[in-house]
Amino acid sequence: MVTTTVIADLCIFLLTWNVGTHSPRDQQLASLLALNGNSTCPGNQLPDIYVIGMQEVSTKQVLKIFQDDPWVLKIASALQEHEFVKVEAKQLQGILITMFAQHKHIPHMKNIETEATRTGLGGLWGNKGAVSIRLSLYGTGAVFVCSHLAAHDDKLKERIEDYHQIVDNHKYDSVGYRRIFDHDFVFWFGDLNFRLSGDMSAWDVRTDVENRRYADLLKLDQLNILREKGNAFSLLEEQQPDFAPTFKFVEGTNDYDLKRRPAWCDRILHRVQSNVYPSIALSANQLSYQSHSDYTLSDHRPVSATFNYKVESVNQTFTDEELYEMTHGAASNPTAAPNVSLTFAFILLVAVPYFQH
Repeated sequence: MVTTTVIADLCIFLLTWNVGTHSPRDQQLASLLALNGNSTCPGNQLPDIYVIGMQEVSTKQVLKIFQDDPWVLKIASALQEHEFVKVEAKQLQGILITMFAQHKHIPHMKNIETEATRTGLGGLWGNKGAVSIRLSLYGTGAVFVCSHLAAHDDKLKERIEDYHQIVDNHKYDSVGYRRIFDHDFVFWFGDLNFRLSGDMSAWDVRTDVENRRYADLLKLDQLNILREKGNAFSLLEEQQPDFAPTFKFVEGTNDYDLKRRPAWCDRILHRVQSNVYPSIALSANQLSYQSHSDYTLSDHRPVSATFNYKVESVNQTFTDEELYEMTHGAASNPTAAPNVSLTFAFILLVAVPYFQH
């Protein structure tokens, strides 16, 4: 008889948003962060961890080295009354990633590192690229990557090159988890900027969208085609979007700006190495994938996803400390858990850099 023991059973909420260099000043984030009783976590509970990725964050604050970006402060303000703690944040020009967690999970988060890779303009400026946070989460290796890839319909080759440059150049210190895909759990999200192949007009695409012919349009989606061919992102999985394309809108409205063909630029993908350890089962079942049409600040719509991040032992009993020794035990000088306090929900929010869509 097979017996299982749960080591971790978390709800992770990921959010990505290209904010188009706009300030968060007048934005009410409670609904976006599932704080209004609209959570898709089991039992309508708040997420355990939030990982938020953004692109096109204004760089006016970049030189204020010791001050968080206004978006991080705004998110922290929304989460603070729910007792979430800021775990980490990393910014590369307009690309930003931040993580918040319920305070009770902080002791189970170790070896926290950040990384950044510049890809735009030859990597000199950092208007395109990726930032990431990796950590030991309840003994497992998890990494969250927020990226902004090359823009425009005709820049598919550049997007593929950006992806491979990020994979090649992202490096960490944790033994056994030097690279992105060494990790047990990988979550990759952001303004990936993939468009529709073919020569459909913007007006024809809009007509298909209005008639909810998403499946037909997604057959033309560059990201889907690339993954099938193995050119990029083929190690990752994506639940197919059942929402309208998230780009390009007239700011402040839900009307498409037909200067560009509507496209699913903003995406969330993941990967789990489910059976890499003896007697340990890992899983990340996706609970939701949606856009947020009420948030019309920029020409992109925010996209969120929730995952049930689960770690179980099979026919044996492990603590997460024992699992940590199994997975990270060779690592030296592990980074201590952060000394902060906000709450346990896992949200990824991605926003797109502000140079080009």
